[in-house]
Amino acid sequence: MANRKRNIQMKFWVTEEEKRLIDEKMSQLPTKRYGAYLRKMAIDGYIIQVDTADIEFAWTRRHAIDKGTNLGRHLIQAFEPGEVTPEEAHRIGMELAREVLGGKYEFVLTTHIDRDHVHNHLIFNAVSFQDYRHYHSNKRSYHEIRCTSDRICKEHGLSVIVPGRDKGKSYIEHQAEQNGTSYKAKLRSAIDRLLPGCADLEDLLRRLQREGYELKRGKYISARAPGQERFTRLKTLGADYAEEALTARIAGRPRPSRQPQQRTGKPSLLIDIQNNLKAQQSAGYKHWATIENLKRAAETLNFLTEHGIESLEDLSEQCDGAAAATARVKADLRATEKEMERLTLTMKHAATYRQLRPLYEEYRQSKDKEKFLRGHEGEIILFEAAARELKRLDAVPLPATKRLRAEMDELTARRTALQSEYRKAQQKEREYDTLSQNVSMLLEQPKDIVLPKEKTNELE
Repeated sequence: MANRKRNIQMKFWVTEEEKRLIDEKMSQLPTKRYGAYLRKMAIDGYIIQVDTADIEFAWTRRHAIDKGTNLGRHLIQAFEPGEVTPEEAHRIGMELAREVLGGKYEFVLTTHIDRDHVHNHLIFNAVSFQDYRHYHSNKRSYHEIRCTSDRICKEHGLSVIVPGRDKGKSYIEHQAEQNGTSYKAKLRSAIDRLLPGCADLEDLLRRLQREGYELKRGKYISARAPGQERFTRLKTLGADYAEEALTARIAGRPRPSRQPQQRTGKPSLLIDIQNNLKAQQSAGYKHWATIENLKRAAETLNFLTEHGIESLEDLSEQCDGAAAATARVKADLRATEKEMERLTLTMKHAATYRQLRPLYEEYRQSKDKEKFLRGHEGEIILFEAAARELKRLDAVPLPATKRLRAEMDELTARRTALQSEYRKAQQKEREYDTLSQNVSMLLEQPKDIVLPKEKTNELE
């Protein structure tokens, strides 16, 4: 087949036992093809050699200053069904792992396609191999991971959950909601059902009590369903369920999560009223969209004037320049991160090599190598793996630790500066892309957009 997408064939040999294990794992999945299974289950072991992953995890943990109670941490990154390929999902997972873990924690990343949506599993060591300190998981770290994942997905043009509309859930709460046993989900549903007929907040609370909920008042109002062990604060249900939000909703004002954002003066994309289904079905929405388009058109024209853009050629040149600047900064950032990754690997394996070299010399000089190996097998495997990696990284002879740290500090500072520059370049590119689309729509002169005429002193 000349047009075959995968045109490189790979073959390898396995033992009978290895084949039995592969067949056993394949039986748990819908696929029956070895090629599809092995591609799907391929593991990308950044910092970790797949055949020594368990040994490296244990070796790092052995030297931990604060071991904690967790051996490792597990993240799941899921994508909208049909929105991303497994290959792209894996690349996004690698970007997330590199940025969130900062090259300090060993990890293994797998991409699964056994559900109706593609998702990544990221398992990383709970102890850092750089300073041997334990990873602390809390609300702040969760928020940072979620924000980072959202930003990376947006950069790849993928959808994300809108913040504020649904707060992050613990795994237990998520499972309970999936099974229909979540107390929070039931409380939200009860409030949404009762709220339209309520005169005020007190009326809503009375109706909740008649539904069987026990209320507790303090700094915040809490509710507890029959059989529920702990009270649930209303504000933890989401932005739309805080006391102020409920009062506003009863008064007929929109939910906080649906309130329009304040104008920033930057151009916003025009609404395509002609092809907007909601505008066709709702006269009220069409009227609002028409007025909103007038405001957005004015913002677009003001922006063009302020930036001296007087022709389509000028606008095209600015758009091309913004896109080129973003691509250049992105390439510099990726090159810097790749060098940091190489340096991180070098520092890790160099430290392992130096620490285990005396033991390996004993092994080489021992008369009964098999006996010595049985007592120190993990350390010998780690030393030999570190030696191979250092040779692959062209780090022989070993560079001085002080020089490596100085290089890493310099690269870290450069990455921080490039990340800031990249965000600004992306923002500028988005602005000019919006301008270009708006100008195209304005030049088509749809009847829904009527630009204001210039004021004159002449009578018509």
